Amino acid sequence: MTSARLATAAAILLSAPAAAAADGLPGKIGLDMRLRAETVEQDGFGETAQAVTLRARLGYETPEWNGFAALVEGEAVAALADDYNSSTNGKLRHPLVTDPETVELNRLQLSWTGTAGQAVAGRQRLVLGAGRFVGNVGFRQNEQTFDAVKGVLRPAKEVTLTYAYLDRVHRVFGDDHPQGDWDSDTHLLQADASTPAGQLSIYGYLMAFETAPAQSNATWGARLSGARPLREAVSLTYEAEYARQTGYRNSPADFDLSYAAFCLGLKGPRAWASLGAERLDGDGRRGFATPLATLHAFQGWADVFLTTPPGGVRDLNLRAGASVPVGPRSVPLRMQAAAHDFASDDGAIRYGRELDLLVGAPLSKRVNAELKAALFDGARPAFADRTKVWLTLEFKY
Repeated sequence: MTSARLATAAAILLSAPAAAAADGLPGKIGLDMRLRAETVEQDGFGETAQAVTLRARLGYETPEWNGFAALVEGEAVAALADDYNSSTNGKLRHPLVTDPETVELNRLQLSWTGTAGQAVAGRQRLVLGAGRFVGNVGFRQNEQTFDAVKGVLRPAKEVTLTYAYLDRVHRVFGDDHPQGDWDSDTHLLQADASTPAGQLSIYGYLMAFETAPAQSNATWGARLSGARPLREAVSLTYEAEYARQTGYRNSPADFDLSYAAFCLGLKGPRAWASLGAERLDGDGRRGFATPLATLHAFQGWADVFLTTPPGGVRDLNLRAGASVPVGPRSVPLRMQAAAHDFASDDGAIRYGRELDLLVGAPLSKRVNAELKAALFDGARPAFADRTKVWLTLEFKY
């Protein structure tokens, strides 16, 4: 892509506030545009992936009437430079960058909100907890959404009960990919409560997929997270989670696998750090599955472990972040770093190490810029070395 084309795309993105301001309709107009350049160098490929994509979402939500509101949102992804394997364009000499060109209906939902809870029906965004098991895969340009019904009940101030039924999953691969949509018969149940020990979540995710039966599973688990003050403005943070997964409904295999995660950290006014361990079990035939997860947020940004290896995976990680005011306007410069060590679930087989780095800052009230990199050093041929770099400019209205 020429620098002139990139400059033109950036100018369109930066001028979006003026276009969005002309919204004299009642209700809310939403405009979300993201320009991203992504480079991937990966062992085993003859070419380097160079992707420049522009994602635009435009939506409208009606004014609320007796608690009811309707929302419609379209999404389009255009490739301004397409020297990459998008999963649908056939460029197999290049590494994968899962941002195919697409134009589709992203959300179309009817919701009701009351004092005791909420109900949503239609194509919708759905994120449970941190997105470890069910999320919208928001990092990729084409968001994952669901044809679903969801109910949220708050029987007490500190308790929230959630149930969702998923009829269809619209995945990040887009409509042109054979696995772009999954027919689903999935029930999601979750109870969240604020307790003296922290925020407690207990969940049961019963996932059945007609078009991907190998991903069908039943997962039951619990998560506890919280913080305790150590001294003024400094807190000890902690997280612990455990889940058990078995075959469900049309799964072609019987299995019994576990998931565990632990994390301890420190958090201050402008900085934080944590030491964590996450383990996804494997039985030699398959690994613990998270088919609806926002996977990029976990186990390293290089996305080496989107599918858990048959031997499972253990991730020991050290993370840190800070927000530092810079310049005469005290613009918050956001910085993050993470180091990962990957091995099989029992630690007997090393998979590799990874370093992740990020720096970002707002350019205006509605425009943010971010530079991000992931460097994976594989210890085995099955886990190839790769370096990924992203430069992102995003506008939200």
